[in-house]
Amino acid sequence: MNDLNDAKMIVADAGRPPERRLEALAEAARALGRPEKRSGESNNHIHTCYSFSPYTPSGAALAARVAGLDVAGSVDHDSYAAAGEMRAACALLGIGAVTGFELRVSLKAAARQFPEKTAALLTGRKLNNPDSTGIIYMTIQGVPASARMEVETFLAPVRLARFKRTGRMVERANSLLSSFGLQRIDFEKDVVAASKFAEGGTITERHLLAAVSRSILDSVGPGPALPTWLAGTLGLRLSNAQRRMLSDPANPYLMYDLLGTLKAGFLDKIFIQPEEECVDVRDAISFALRVGAIPAYAYLGDVAESPTGDKKAEKFEDEILDDLMPILRDIGFPAITYMPPRNTVAQLLRLQELCGRYGFMEISGVDINQPRQSFNCPELLQPEFRHLDDATWAMVAHEALSAVDRRFGLFSNENPLSHLSIRQRIGIFARAGREIDFFDPSSLEKRASTLFQEKNA
Repeated sequence: MNDLNDAKMIVADAGRPPERRLEALAEAARALGRPEKRSGESNNHIHTCYSFSPYTPSGAALAARVAGLDVAGSVDHDSYAAAGEMRAACALLGIGAVTGFELRVSLKAAARQFPEKTAALLTGRKLNNPDSTGIIYMTIQGVPASARMEVETFLAPVRLARFKRTGRMVERANSLLSSFGLQRIDFEKDVVAASKFAEGGTITERHLLAAVSRSILDSVGPGPALPTWLAGTLGLRLSNAQRRMLSDPANPYLMYDLLGTLKAGFLDKIFIQPEEECVDVRDAISFALRVGAIPAYAYLGDVAESPTGDKKAEKFEDEILDDLMPILRDIGFPAITYMPPRNTVAQLLRLQELCGRYGFMEISGVDINQPRQSFNCPELLQPEFRHLDDATWAMVAHEALSAVDRRFGLFSNENPLSHLSIRQRIGIFARAGREIDFFDPSSLEKRASTLFQEKNA
């Protein structure tokens, strides 16, 4: 290998096996050296090529290390396939790792346990899902490595149902493409082949919209004609920023920008509701806790202008947040995850107050799925968000220690610290996470022993 650039190219190549990417990453890690100090920044919500993203797990870890992050976390839609490589990559680079997955779950059965007014709140309006009512997004994070087979078994029918639903949406998309005089999409060649489905990944709406984007670009081409066509033929309402990006023929991220525009304004024309693949929210929470992971409701909040252009301005939880938070607690969620760059400070301070009132753990992350996004989250350095760094390191310890013994899960009833408040447990686990030597696996057992000592002190 000639230099660091060669290593980076191999690390970023989704067509290479994970072992080869990790081998190249080891070369890059030697060139970079150990992190000199911790920055206080992390990102627990990075999508990889195993759902839809230009980043391999090794590539995501390397980008996080280059950005100066202390911790990187992989969260793929309906897939845990990135986890092993992500964990190994972060260890090579000397940074913390948090692995997990994101999925849609149904509220419809759970709503029946509540009074009619509450049930209507859960199923009669959009909460954190721009595409559906009665269906929400959640994350399951801090999954211990020992749970891999259980997770894959749990997700297998979800992945298959999503595969089939996407195939049906391709048929809808082809009807529209044909009416516009555009080339039709071949599901196997243009969607499945562009995914990592055969390796445990998931096919998402973004894979389909990427194929639609390529069909549009092949016919209309890049340049000023593109936004004109999108507005005139598809009837899309484009912001000035979208017009500027889509008009630039030299835009290196044109396909991703077009995909985001289509997700906000075109997807609803071909979308099929994901009924079959959405497990009951209570089953998902129960499963997560059983395998030693952390289930979290993903707060979206009212959207004024989407940072990535893939969401239109729309109202979500904010009007009912005071009522929703205790309901989420009663359903069984122990944590709320949110993205500081996506919301206003006022939105998040209100959310934080409610998390404190109802005893939720707060988890942060920035939804990375396209190359225009920054891995950094400087908001975490603001006083209002410094506690999120402790929560991240607590998750690092939780995942590592749960792999040794699931009793060490932050929310395990058998945790020797379970009698403490969530804030106290996070403090202890955060110290444990920061003390882990990622180059010395035996340090995990040492920290496990220390936790028992702290419990008995």
